[in-house]
Amino acid sequence: MTVNISDQGRVRVIEIHRPTARNAVDPETARALYQAFTAFDEDQAVDVAILTGGAGTFCAGFDLKTAADGRGAAWIGGLDIPEGWNPLDDPMPGPMGPTRLMLSKPVIAAVEGFAVAGGLELAAWCDLRVASEAAVFGVFCRRWGVPLIDGGTVRLPRMIGQGRANDMILTGRPVPAPEAQAMGLVNETVPEGQALARALELAQDLLRFPQMCMRADHLSARGDAADLGAALRREWQSVATFAAEGAAGAARFASGKGRGGDFSGI
Repeated sequence: MTVNISDQGRVRVIEIHRPTARNAVDPETARALYQAFTAFDEDQAVDVAILTGGAGTFCAGFDLKTAADGRGAAWIGGLDIPEGWNPLDDPMPGPMGPTRLMLSKPVIAAVEGFAVAGGLELAAWCDLRVASEAAVFGVFCRRWGVPLIDGGTVRLPRMIGQGRANDMILTGRPVPAPEAQAMGLVNETVPEGQALARALELAQDLLRFPQMCMRADHLSARGDAADLGAALRREWQSVATFAAEGAAGAARFASGKGRGGDFSGI
């Protein structure tokens, strides 16, 4: 299993567990994450979810090895967004799994290690983010010609402002957790190894409140679902650039370039 699910009272913890790939998401994991979060939203026994990664890493993005061998391209190729799509009326998966869902319940990201490329987009999809002081965020896919297609270009500007989003999106540079908190990307930083524990405490805080009222305000604060759907559809058009640049970048990554965050000579 590449996705572990456990409940602590009315809190559901959903953990990406692909330690040999730094929790990079392959198509099978994307499907499992999508199913896990749709099941969470429908389950009357739980009210808050936490998304985290095992083995000290949140998520290194989409697994570019599957993009290079064709499995990833086949998965992504089947995810076109129709015109007029509304995520509330017609839930559908994104390349990373749940990134096109607009859930009725809150999700907290507990981030240790790297949350980069599609992993950054997963964190941005969550409603709150607790990060280890050693965590690192970044649009690392910039190096490989792989576009942001899981809401990164939509959610980052809304969350941290256009200027800071431009900085991250255009440069692809690593952003350490303290800077991410100063930007507004991270809600709270904690000592290394404590992100999940703090996220569980925060989840318990949310459980104290009347849930119907909190969910109604949460939905309203996120704006019009049709506008979000239109924005995600506009972003999706950039997937066409993958054929021109991203496939070659994925092949370079699969051949061993860029391991451990080293992007020299790519």
